Amino acid sequence: MLRDSYGAIQLRVSTIPEEQRNGISENAVILATGTIRARPTMAQGLPTGTVEVYVDELEVLDPNKPYENPVSTRRLNINRFTDRTHNCGQLRASHAGQKVTLCGWLEYVRMNMFFTLRDGYGSTQVVVPEAVTNAVKLDGIPFESILKVTGTVVKRPYGQENGQQATGEIEVIMDSVEVLNPARSRLPIDIQEHNQAKEFLRIEHRYIDLRSAKLQHNLRLRSQIIMKMREFMINRCGFIEVETPTLFRRTPGGAQEFVVPTRKPDHFYSLVQSPQQFKQMLMSGAIDRYFQVARCYRDEATRPDRQPEFTQLDLELSFTDRHQIMSLVEGILDASWPNQLHPLQLPFPRMTYQEAMSRYGCDKPDTRFGLDLRDLTTILSSNEKMRHGVATPEFGAFAIVAKPPNGNPKTFKTALTKVLKEYPRCKFAVSVVSDSWTESSIVNLFGVRETAEIKERLKLGTGDLMLLGYGKASEAQEMMGRVRLALYTEMEERNLRVTRSVLAPNFVWIVDFPMFAANEETGQLETVHHPFTTAHPEDMDKLRSKQDLASIRSQSFDLVWNGMEIGGGSVRIHEAALQRMVLNDILQIEHSHLQHLLDALDSGCPPHGGFAIGLDRYISLICRAKSIREVIAFPKTINGKDPLSKAPVRITDEEKRLYHIRTVEGEGVEEERVES
Repeated sequence: MLRDSYGAIQLRVSTIPEEQRNGISENAVILATGTIRARPTMAQGLPTGTVEVYVDELEVLDPNKPYENPVSTRRLNINRFTDRTHNCGQLRASHAGQKVTLCGWLEYVRMNMFFTLRDGYGSTQVVVPEAVTNAVKLDGIPFESILKVTGTVVKRPYGQENGQQATGEIEVIMDSVEVLNPARSRLPIDIQEHNQAKEFLRIEHRYIDLRSAKLQHNLRLRSQIIMKMREFMINRCGFIEVETPTLFRRTPGGAQEFVVPTRKPDHFYSLVQSPQQFKQMLMSGAIDRYFQVARCYRDEATRPDRQPEFTQLDLELSFTDRHQIMSLVEGILDASWPNQLHPLQLPFPRMTYQEAMSRYGCDKPDTRFGLDLRDLTTILSSNEKMRHGVATPEFGAFAIVAKPPNGNPKTFKTALTKVLKEYPRCKFAVSVVSDSWTESSIVNLFGVRETAEIKERLKLGTGDLMLLGYGKASEAQEMMGRVRLALYTEMEERNLRVTRSVLAPNFVWIVDFPMFAANEETGQLETVHHPFTTAHPEDMDKLRSKQDLASIRSQSFDLVWNGMEIGGGSVRIHEAALQRMVLNDILQIEHSHLQHLLDALDSGCPPHGGFAIGLDRYISLICRAKSIREVIAFPKTINGKDPLSKAPVRITDEEKRLYHIRTVEGEGVEEERVES
């Protein structure tokens, strides 16, 4: 019988080993997990007399030690349906005296006297008694072999505890060991943190690399976060999870897609870039609260932190607006936020696109530090030498002021060279303010009056470091946004500024993006978000009348965390006529391939909007991973290849004939093995 301050209930413990049951004293503090079932006969006078608990796991707790809240940690019986009684990270001093069975990988051996056994939950030290040392030859068992060990849990001798290890208070005195599967003697990689192989090799042998503590932590935390997201959306918000197709049709105009051949001549599928069209059609079909953990595919140029296939939490809901969608996303993140991190401060601040660009030079601002951009365009726009052929309306000049102690401006400029080379049409200047700065050689660039105005506007003092970028306004602003980040990174490395906290919860919403932007080469208007995004309510009249299109703001919004975009969404166009007009008259996109979506909007589609969180990037930030590849079980390398299976690979001539395709380029070219 188990009791607490609320009452008592009968436990049925027949599945618990007898030696464990017999070791429990009266009034012991117990944690039990199991299944509630009806009792064969009712116990009179007991409110819980109609039921009993069939116990799956029983643990005696130390009443003098704090214990994790089982509600918040959702303790699960991870040893059910297995040949083990406990995992290798589970045993504590409270288990002393219990007979246990552990299964795992042989991690370390010392003098045939003891060894450590590791699994995905941790490591346990096993001691080989003198009586069996002659019968057990551990030195002959290769590391990473799979063992099954039975023995008794004991507390380690005083002074031999390992405070760095969760199981460091105990060890297991071995009764028997069985080699379930020996590993080969020399594995291609070592999973020890201090002796890691290069990333390409670790991905090639991912089945071994996955055993590392880092990847175990990352993938298990990823699972927990996604589970909590699901629970919040389904149990608290009434969403339903709907799977949408991966095989779809070509949708020109977006990112490059992967084409999938079929056995029907000249007919192809495409892998979806995102479930965008499907989720809008679900809104038309009265699935008013949809979500899924969606796989998406884009055949784009590779980047250091991008994969050709990626995962996002995709959601859409009807009868909403952007403010309610943002509140929903904040709730999802708050409900799934790891308990060990500082709580989120809700609601997240909001910043317009215009403010983000003017203060930070980018629409993904890192707000963990200052060094805001200062606009000097009005002061310097009349300086023909600085405009250097740029028309006055297109000219812009933006400054950053820093106070680096003992900072040498020449060395800072050298550190920024990589950024500056990417903007050959912009100019850059750096200067240290002196007592006689307004009379120094800087006036040859700015002019006497302009130099004095700049000093006054920026409140420059002796020793300040001023960095200035100028040229075409949009390019100069973007360049100085990059300079801002590179400058602070350089200062961090020199210990001239406080190092940014990786997990600082500096979330910010960026809103009021432009709806359209002109293509620099063709001048044709293109959508900044995607063609299904509607206009800001205050700009809707301009959209319907097709006037002053460049000034129209959209109802798209991004969520940025410490300078990284982790998600984006928008309120959609839900009227078929308006959507046709945007596609046909403004964007001039041939849209016959979107007829199914237009028909859905025309069939009575409610106002709706949605959002998508890039789970790979978001979780990699939570895990403080160097790359999203560290939170993906089987990632591709930086060039989109899979070292494990060697994909993509050639197919045979027979397979080509089956799918009615032939290779027209690249025949005879050897595949390259390029490390990330």
